[in-house]
Amino acid sequence: MRRSSTFARQVLLVRVGRRDGVAAAGTDLTSPEHRYLDRQRRRYGLDRYQRTEVEAVVPVSPAVGPAAPVDDAASMSIPLLPGARTTARRVKFALVNACTLASLVLGINAIFVAMQGQVRLAALLLIACVAFDGLDGALARRFGVASPFGAQMDSLADMCSFGLAAPVVVYASLAGEAPRAAAAVAAALVAACAAIRLARFNVSPKDGRFFCGVPTTMAAAVLALTVALGLPLPGLVQIAGVALLAFAMVSSFPYAKLARLVKLPPWLWLAPVVGALVDIRLTFALIVVGYLVSGPVLWLHQRRTA
Repeated sequence: MRRSSTFARQVLLVRVGRRDGVAAAGTDLTSPEHRYLDRQRRRYGLDRYQRTEVEAVVPVSPAVGPAAPVDDAASMSIPLLPGARTTARRVKFALVNACTLASLVLGINAIFVAMQGQVRLAALLLIACVAFDGLDGALARRFGVASPFGAQMDSLADMCSFGLAAPVVVYASLAGEAPRAAAAVAAALVAACAAIRLARFNVSPKDGRFFCGVPTTMAAAVLALTVALGLPLPGLVQIAGVALLAFAMVSSFPYAKLARLVKLPPWLWLAPVVGALVDIRLTFALIVVGYLVSGPVLWLHQRRTA
């Protein structure tokens, strides 16, 4: 009985398949989707309904785009130094990056020295960091070996030397002269503003005349010279000055670049030179205050002339 019922069922399905115009053999049966399409074609007289095989569709997440094949050989062949890779250019490229690494190593050692209580020596190491940071950029432009790799290396070294070492030196110098909590907040503010300033500098268009905010190199130089000279200022005043310098780094005020300041008439440099011979601490403080005030003054001047 079971075999006869199975045979009758197969015959019935074969007849249905033949009636729909599909030759069915064995167990290859017509799918319900195909019968539905034939029914629509016969009902409306549309020949555009064609029987197609149903293909399995793999679900794709809308958040992930189609991944293009990546050529590992091509991705690994990107040179760090663009242009001709001659021996002379490689040596120049290595020299420029050695200056960047020297700035990084000096900054790390400034942290170690500051932790031992030798804050003035740590400040001198930071000044050396500033010198090497300016040297690597000048050599890269002169030798013609500027590259995206060198720019990223310089940015990372600046964050380590001026965004981490400088706040540690400042915190160590304020120990015993100001509340530790206030000194820690001021130092952390310098680190945070330095990171924001460096990230903004990497993605912003460059202006050949002015900086947008005080650069981290100049801010670190001011902090290092303040510690090295030992300005006789109360601890709370020093903390306020550190916070003001930190906010100046992330401000939108235009500050003149050092190349423009060097081109000033020689007689304008006479007053700072004479003042340094009389009282170098007071002269340094006046120069720093004048430079910080120049940003808002230039900003107001540009607003009025726009």
